[in-house]
Amino acid sequence: MSVMTIEDLRTILISCAGEDESTDTGTDISDVLFEELGYDSLALMETAARIERDFGVRLPEEMMAELKTPRALLDLVNDNLAVTK
Repeated sequence: MSVMTIEDLRTILISCAGEDESTDTGTDISDVLFEELGYDSLALMETAARIERDFGVRLPEEMMAELKTPRALLDLVNDNLAVTK
């Protein structure tokens, strides 16, 4: 894949940690803190593993700990995808 979209990420997040019933899936989650979305470090580690499997981008645990929003994660993944083209 050449780019990861917010919908790709939303699908991965839901499959890795389930969906918080208070999260409106129709809203733009790009700049909402993972903490506010209900995703803890364990869910984000599972997300990183899925991204590596599905997109071929390895995200070290230290990097994942620094990412606060889906937009930051998407930017990192897509920057890595652009380099590997």
